[in-house]
Amino acid sequence: MRSGATKTAAARTTERLTLTPVSSADGATFHAYWVNNRAHLQPWSPIREGLDTLAYWDAWAERAAAAEQAGTAVHFGIDYEGSMIGQINLTEIVRGAFQACYLGFSLAADRQGKGYVREAAKSIIAFAFDDLGLHRIMANHMPENVRSAATLAALGFQKEGFAQAYLCIAGTWRDHVLTALTKAD
Repeated sequence: MRSGATKTAAARTTERLTLTPVSSADGATFHAYWVNNRAHLQPWSPIREGLDTLAYWDAWAERAAAAEQAGTAVHFGIDYEGSMIGQINLTEIVRGAFQACYLGFSLAADRQGKGYVREAAKSIIAFAFDDLGLHRIMANHMPENVRSAATLAALGFQKEGFAQAYLCIAGTWRDHVLTALTKAD
């Protein structure tokens, strides 16, 4: 794919999962996912005004759909047997000489340890490299997030550095381990 070209995402299937791109009508689904997993997700999430409200998630879904149309991000729900169990995202897509993005993901508390994120990420990584024509995917995690660290290592992400006070998570500036995967990897 040419530098700067964009491709609209379609639903993707894996052995056990369906990965569905977010549409502007998906606010209620993502709101329910957040509410049902708040205690599990909150320690790893930035504080956002109105995060517990349907209005926040309706506006988020609108922004996510617009970002896909603009070619700057693609957000997917991770569905298992008809229920949303997580989300996985390619954000801050940059074209030109960089051809890169960030990978982010979350999974419901009761679905941890079953390989769902790894399975979803393999499909999304293939989409990023093959369909979007990207060269580099970056993913960062807090040092104590051992599940994310293990998932990224299993996917081939290489540690590139350590950033002090990198992101404000749960109201506190938190250090992050910086990792990346390139198409050549």
